[in-house]
Amino acid sequence: MVPFAVAGLVAWAVAGLFLLVFFRDWLTEHGHRDWLWTCLAGFLWGFPGLAVMMRHDAHRRRRRQAGRQG
Repeated sequence: MVPFAVAGLVAWAVAGLFLLVFFRDWLTEHGHRDWLWTCLAGFLWGFPGLAVMMRHDAHRRRRRQAGRQG
């Protein structure tokens, strides 16, 4: 599950940087500057998601290990 969380972080970061570099003026002119904030929020919320997925994967590994030993 961790790769999905990392992919989401990367996708939000790339989208935000793309909009910032290539469409900043257009976004400002058309009143869509909040799209940049949406990308930032998606990127930042990805970190708690990454932490949850890391915990989930660790628990799954422990459950599988316990099943093999028992």
